[in-house]
Amino acid sequence: MRRMRFAISIPQFYADGEFDPAAFRAYFARVEELGFDSAWAQEQVLGAAPQLGPIETMTYAAACTQRLRLGCVVFVSTLHSPVHLAKSLSTLDQLSRGRIEIGVGTGGKVRPFAAFGVDPERYVARFTEGLALMKALWTDSRVTFDGEFWQLQDAAMEPKPFQKPFPPVWFGGAGPAALRRAVRLGNGFFGAGSSPTAKFADQVRIVRAALGESGRPAGDFPIAKRVYIAIDQNTERARKRINAELERLYGRRSPDIEAAAIVGTPADCARQLREVAEAGAELILCTPMFEQAEHAEQLAAEVIPQLR
Repeated sequence: MRRMRFAISIPQFYADGEFDPAAFRAYFARVEELGFDSAWAQEQVLGAAPQLGPIETMTYAAACTQRLRLGCVVFVSTLHSPVHLAKSLSTLDQLSRGRIEIGVGTGGKVRPFAAFGVDPERYVARFTEGLALMKALWTDSRVTFDGEFWQLQDAAMEPKPFQKPFPPVWFGGAGPAALRRAVRLGNGFFGAGSSPTAKFADQVRIVRAALGESGRPAGDFPIAKRVYIAIDQNTERARKRINAELERLYGRRSPDIEAAAIVGTPADCARQLREVAEAGAELILCTPMFEQAEHAEQLAAEVIPQLR
């Protein structure tokens, strides 16, 4: 069994002109002191929530930290140029001295594909081919690639990532096909914050079955989950606040997404996080949707010690 690890979200939600560099630096200084394993961003290019881009925010966070690992779950890599994304992530891995983790996902069928010039009928094929091209650019001195979507002839990309052969690649996903793809192509599975614990437990069972069928050691394939969380002695107030933030993030009310969020007193939150761990999470990414610095303190002092 792996040691249980806890991560915290990277602050990304700022209205125009609201970002405070000093507060951002102070947040990360304290997060490192509190002992969190890693910090993670998320990606949403289009949406009403005022969310900064993940690569840029991760880069700023890398400059503010010394040991903390930094990731994004997930880049919807289907919507990216894999050449540009591979270069950006390789650069960031070099700048951070090998502290980057990469989450990728197809994004599913409900995406504004036309805004990115992507054929919605071929998004899974585009995702798979793009990942193969990124891995080639990270590992091969010269790349010749003749794909459906991208073609390269004797192309080089330097420098390679600091981590060899490349940073860990986590897969998001919910359906059985996506989970089996994660086992086939990824280095770990990261459950979404929008998945309730019971659904996450079902996903873990599929992942573990796929690992067994492939002969791949389960110990080499970590499992994680993002958890939206609101700690408050007043549970009703916490629920109202986090539901409002989730509606703004996802653009709609969803009983499943709201049910996935953990709210309540420190004891309530510890109990619910224990259920996430029992469902199979070896790394839990706690994602407060408001008062992030205060939540980091409470998690470290009042919640996580109950789970050690």
